[in-house]
Amino acid sequence: MARKLKFFVGGEWRETASGQYMPVYNTSTGEVMAEAPKCTAAEVEEAVEAAAAAFPAWRDTPLPKRTQVMFRFKELIEKELDSLARLLSTEMGKNLNEARGDVLKAIEVVELACALPATMQGRSLMNVSTGYDTVTYREPLGVFAGIAPYNFPAMIPFGWMIPLAVTTGNCFVLKAASMVPQTGMRLAELLDHAGLPKGVLNLITCSRNEAEILLRHPAIKGVCFVGSTKIGLHVYQTAAAHGKRVQCQTEAKNHALVLRDAPIRPTAARIINSAFGCAGQRCMALPVVCVEEAIGNELVESVVEAARKLHIGPAWDPNTELGPVVSAEHRKFVCDWIEKGVREGAKLVLDGRGVKVQGYEKGFFLGPTIFDHVEPGMRVGIDEIFGPVLCIKRVKDFDEGVELINSSEFANGASIFTLNGYFAREFSRRIHAGMVGINVGIPVPISAFPFCGHKASFFGDLHCMGTDGVEFFTETKAVTSHWFSSDEMKQAKVSTWEGTISRT
Repeated sequence: MARKLKFFVGGEWRETASGQYMPVYNTSTGEVMAEAPKCTAAEVEEAVEAAAAAFPAWRDTPLPKRTQVMFRFKELIEKELDSLARLLSTEMGKNLNEARGDVLKAIEVVELACALPATMQGRSLMNVSTGYDTVTYREPLGVFAGIAPYNFPAMIPFGWMIPLAVTTGNCFVLKAASMVPQTGMRLAELLDHAGLPKGVLNLITCSRNEAEILLRHPAIKGVCFVGSTKIGLHVYQTAAAHGKRVQCQTEAKNHALVLRDAPIRPTAARIINSAFGCAGQRCMALPVVCVEEAIGNELVESVVEAARKLHIGPAWDPNTELGPVVSAEHRKFVCDWIEKGVREGAKLVLDGRGVKVQGYEKGFFLGPTIFDHVEPGMRVGIDEIFGPVLCIKRVKDFDEGVELINSSEFANGASIFTLNGYFAREFSRRIHAGMVGINVGIPVPISAFPFCGHKASFFGDLHCMGTDGVEFFTETKAVTSHWFSSDEMKQAKVSTWEGTISRT
């Protein structure tokens, strides 16, 4: 019988009063391995109230003590790295290496949070006006909410969201993805064991109806969201209309431009890794390659050959290079897109729909799929598919490639493969993307830099991670001070612009 999971509020794991649960699948076998609670509106309210109640004491906890919790949390995650990776791969479908990386990227931001005594510092200036000094501080706001997707159950909620939010002094309510909640639940347990006070972190799973409470609740000061552009726009508009800070990472259709001087084999290897890693279920995947016509056939042959060699198998098998997608519904969604690409006239040079894994026939497997000669206007090369599907577009030269990439409504990432320094520099300068790679297929920066999508890939103004992340979770306070001199003790009047104008 599948294990019924609980939600976490006020430092306690509780059973939902709804009596309703959502299935959590073993993606490699197709079996239900657990059931996530469908929390009621009242239970969501309780999570927010618990966070609000915990905020005053946590805000007043000295920052060095808050960072010590993160140091202990980091140590606990590292001790359980292998078990967390296996759990993540089982419920989400990533192979073990990818799942391990998911957890390691979370650790990376925890390490950034450990450095907050340096990065959260304000600024100061003595004698801004004669005898007046000004100091700025960065202070927490209160309660933040996070709505996490299924594709990175460790890195996104416990990397992009929670470490910086709570270490800066805020409290947090996480709506974990109901399809993959167990990884987040285990990480919440570890953070609790690390000494995080009760109520500072609360974790729920619920339907979209109940999640809507987080966008409107007066105690919520900001919302972090990762997911589709349609829902992200709704989250942004709704939460912002209720006076909240909002940070929405949304869809992508990342492109790479391969120039005629690019070395074929290493370029093909990076395309394979970028397009089919995590079964294409990541917003920094590489689903489109624009290649100069002069080397188009050679590159396609090399990419197809390499894709055919990918070992497909159960996610936890160390030999697996391509695991299953997250659900049967998502597999059908991707297969429908493949059929649409065929109808649109794209040339299907590798079809992954017929993949069967012996002994795991009910798993949600889908092999690498490659379309060649994807023309402008074909939706298969425009919309986000979020699966192991690669589209090849032929271009005559660098300028046409840049123009084609910039025509996308999304602007998360873009890469160029070339040995030419001039074109590499021009690409960096002219391309409209938040993250750019030069001979790098997945140009995701380390956590000291922001994850900075543009256009319809992001709604908000401060991105996650880096200094952007610290600023998103804090507000600036400026304190100007003055101490009376003996002469001033005798004054009966002061200027209207006392201390604010230094020209008199």
